[in-house]
Amino acid sequence: MRVLLIEDEILLAEQVADGLRDQGIAVDLAADGLDGLHKAGANRYDVVVLDRDLPLVHGDQVCTALAAGGTDARILMLTAAGEAADRVGGLVLGADDYLPKPFVFDELVLRIRALGRRANNAPRVLQRAGLTFDTARRIVTRDGRIIPLTTKELAVLEILMGADGAVVSAEDLLERAWDEHADPFTATVRVTIARLRRKLGDPPLIQTVVGAGYRL
Repeated sequence: MRVLLIEDEILLAEQVADGLRDQGIAVDLAADGLDGLHKAGANRYDVVVLDRDLPLVHGDQVCTALAAGGTDARILMLTAAGEAADRVGGLVLGADDYLPKPFVFDELVLRIRALGRRANNAPRVLQRAGLTFDTARRIVTRDGRIIPLTTKELAVLEILMGADGAVVSAEDLLERAWDEHADPFTATVRVTIARLRRKLGDPPLIQTVVGAGYRL
């Protein structure tokens, strides 16, 4: 999953981004509404976490623009205003969910994951080729055996399982499982796939389609 966090409180944004990355979620940051709109238009995101009170372009305007076709991502609006009228106002603008500040980080993660599944029409539990992936609990099993994976391995496996047998290119994996700072010429996708193959065991489940990418 890849998330765009548009938040002008830099310290808060960095703390939230670090926490989400620890959960295996790729995060890009924007410190104002204008930069947020630019990044949302330039990259593919599953979820946009949007602060309502932003400089340059207000969060309400950003939400309206994104909901009108600026992105396919689900929008989670953050605001210090927690009254019911404010929540309703945010949803009317096009937000998919609303979380008042201050928030509990674990709740933020759960809401982001739920919105990410909605964005990709993905079920909570993915099953394919003897693998079961509980995306909420982040647990993978093969024929009943739990397979310990790193957060990035979980992210790549979720994309491959969600593709339901279709080929996923290395470029698509890099875009969806890593953030904007990832080097497009890096071997990190190939290395992560190799580790996944080894941990998932025999018979091998991940196929390399020469010149196209990978499928499970």
